[in-house]
Amino acid sequence: MTTPTTSNRGLSRRTLMTGAGTAALGVLGGVTGARALGAVPAPAAGSAVPPAEAAGAPTGFATFAWLGTSGWRIRTPTTTVLLDPYVTRFDTGLAAGAFRATTRLRVDAAALDAALGAAGTADGAVDSILVTHTHWDHFADVPHLARTRGATVFTTLTGYHLGLAMGVPREQLAVVRGSEEMHLGDLVLRVVPSLHSRTASGGLLFPGVHTRVPAPPRTIADLPEGDTLSYLLRSPQGRSVLLLGGSDYDDRALRGLRVHTVALPVPSTDVTADYAGRLLAALDGVEQVVLVHWDDFESPLADPPRADERTRGRMRDLTERIGQLSPGTRVVVPEYGTPLDLL
Repeated sequence: MTTPTTSNRGLSRRTLMTGAGTAALGVLGGVTGARALGAVPAPAAGSAVPPAEAAGAPTGFATFAWLGTSGWRIRTPTTTVLLDPYVTRFDTGLAAGAFRATTRLRVDAAALDAALGAAGTADGAVDSILVTHTHWDHFADVPHLARTRGATVFTTLTGYHLGLAMGVPREQLAVVRGSEEMHLGDLVLRVVPSLHSRTASGGLLFPGVHTRVPAPPRTIADLPEGDTLSYLLRSPQGRSVLLLGGSDYDDRALRGLRVHTVALPVPSTDVTADYAGRLLAALDGVEQVVLVHWDDFESPLADPPRADERTRGRMRDLTERIGQLSPGTRVVVPEYGTPLDLL
């Protein structure tokens, strides 16, 4: 989620939550396009980024469809995985420059069924849900999806306790901390310790953790950050995708990982030092960056995704910086529901 600045002056959907935005997905079924921003050809052998042939090009083993914000639906021949599936949209006062932390939580079940397929159908089946952190624009729809689809939720201890408070059966909640590596159907999942983005003053929106089951959350402020994780998914062919949920990371935890594609949130402040440079140095040879968490997270999902001019400018700046540091790395801007062949 994005993070608030220290003043309401110039407050917008983007300045509230660093590195993110959201969107809504109800009518996306047939969207199939993505745009390359500053895309470049595959580098020659010996350049900073190995050519696709050297690492093994994507085989179509898994398709990734962007759900807005940092959300994804990933489908393999046997498995469907969601990451931070926030499809419900509601007004928190951001557009008017009057953010309300007391905004009540709600779930739009019809929008979720339209975006993900109806519960109880083959199209709507979900095996696992990965949660990067428990702010509302990442977690609010997760308990409903878990209850109606029977999916296992991989989350922090805070997410575990919130899930119990929101009616998720205990046996569907799996606590992870980082560094776990496990089979997830026909994928291999590695949990990677991570960090959440910061406000313009260096603070954190809705900080806190839950070490026991709280009262059922009623407002967006009742869903704290609760620590942040990222997830690396690897195919049997060895291709890998790193999925980030906030515009910060622990570069020490990333070193030594072989990552072909990273889903990278667009930061809305400059608090995080050398955001692109440290990431690219830690991962050492990323072929592709997919920009996420830049769209307006309160507007119903409809293509093209909405973003204000300030955010578009930050996207251009980030793309240019990546191009300067790693000319062989492609930068892709997805559209809602776009099937991307990343593995």
